[in-house]
Amino acid sequence: MTTDQLVPEAAEPARDEGTPDARQLRGILTAVSIALMAVIASVSGLNVAQTHMAVEYGASQSTILWIINIYTLTLAALLLPLGAIGDRLGRKPVLVAGLGVFGAANVVAGLAPTAEIMLAARVAGGVGAAMIMPITLAVITSTFPEEQRGRAIGVWTGVAGGGGILGMFLSALLVDVADWRLLFALPVVLVLVALAMTLKSVPDSREKSSHRFDTVGALASTAAVIGLVFVLQEGPEHGWTTPATLTGLAVGLFASAGFVSWELHRRDASLLDVRLFRERGLAGGSITLLVVFGVQAGVAVVLFPFFQAVLGWSGLVSTAAMMPMAVMMMAASGLAPVLAARIGARSAMAAGIALAALGLALMALFVSVEGGYLSVLPGLLAIGLGMGLSMTPSTEAITASLPREKQGVASALNDVTREFGTALGVALLGALVSAGYRDAIDDRLHGIPQGVADRAREGIANAAEIAPGTGPDARELLHAAQHSFVEGWQQAMWAGVAVMGVLFVHVALRGPKNTTTAVRNEDETEATETGPARLSRSS
Repeated sequence: MTTDQLVPEAAEPARDEGTPDARQLRGILTAVSIALMAVIASVSGLNVAQTHMAVEYGASQSTILWIINIYTLTLAALLLPLGAIGDRLGRKPVLVAGLGVFGAANVVAGLAPTAEIMLAARVAGGVGAAMIMPITLAVITSTFPEEQRGRAIGVWTGVAGGGGILGMFLSALLVDVADWRLLFALPVVLVLVALAMTLKSVPDSREKSSHRFDTVGALASTAAVIGLVFVLQEGPEHGWTTPATLTGLAVGLFASAGFVSWELHRRDASLLDVRLFRERGLAGGSITLLVVFGVQAGVAVVLFPFFQAVLGWSGLVSTAAMMPMAVMMMAASGLAPVLAARIGARSAMAAGIALAALGLALMALFVSVEGGYLSVLPGLLAIGLGMGLSMTPSTEAITASLPREKQGVASALNDVTREFGTALGVALLGALVSAGYRDAIDDRLHGIPQGVADRAREGIANAAEIAPGTGPDARELLHAAQHSFVEGWQQAMWAGVAVMGVLFVHVALRGPKNTTTAVRNEDETEATETGPARLSRSS
């Protein structure tokens, strides 16, 4: 069954403006990219200020983690409903409103005198981000002509993929040279620039619909995302069998089942027509983004302890060490549409997945305490290149699978997949590293006092913290922790290689159709011909 059979003909978008020229398109792309950068930078930026917040607010580690995670949880939960609302009410006004809410929330967060006010501001920031993020991609897919859309999506995916690392670097720089509260100045500045450019350059577009808004579907999707993301955030920190984690899992699974059932019942009037997942493009693109972003997040979980606890680097230097991967990812995202046009989207995705798997294997093979940064740099570069090549055609496959009047929903689905992948990668690869570390260090703690050994087993950061106070055992303890961490790293990377291998096979067999630009143009010509003309040409 094809998409055309599942979805009625798209309604014509209501626009006041004509088709944008090249200069306007550059302004539109710049505006939405800056808006996206503000959202992405806020996802990871606050991680570098955990200690500062804990001291200033006198807050527990659990409260600090909630301040960080509540933003991502709110963002992920509201992406689908707010993306659909943007399609109906108009993408430009929703984007402008989202920028306003997001900017105001960051101002409040920067001035927040208590942890409670900070939490509220982060929730509001997540609401604003959920209004911004799906609209930025929907503006591209609904505004850019098809021959330029792939390259514009490439820029968008480059910002979405590399923006988190760049935002973390700028945040670490601000914390090191100034005050942690200035972390919120960066998103505010980006919002002001994006708002000015949006008002000037971005045209309004909205899609007419004969159906009422799917309120039940919106509520069910929100509950499902909250439950499942909560589990992935809380499980590694507080345990997978705690009552809160199990409750979140039950809510997430029940709401997910209810959402699918309701959407099948609503069919063409649904928030998201789940029947479209039968299509290769939507299924293959979603699975690829889920895994690729999971790998990226999992690699980051491994790299920062390596840089800080093994190599002894500061947070700023550690973040700077991640930049080659981000730069390679952003460059490859721009190259991906050209490659996909030549060899096909499926081949480009498969090539990217293979390169990312190669990068994981290189890190697993060559990482060592003695080799330092150079032992992981080739793997970093290969992962960045592979992710960049696979993300753009995956994103384009998702947006192309949904009709024009559902581009806000398509963009939101793309974003939800990324958020799930990130949470899943952190939870699973982080757990593998921790388990491998504990198994490896057990055999290296002979002769170490029991209390010290127990603390060291909790993690490499704990071992590095207590080592200086253990006298003659300090060097042996630190050496044991560093080499044990590397062994845990290797296990996690080989697991990542296995997952990427399975993904490669899936994409090679069931990925999007391998259609090049020349074939697409020919198909479009055939589609515009009348029946007699087409029969005449074929004869």
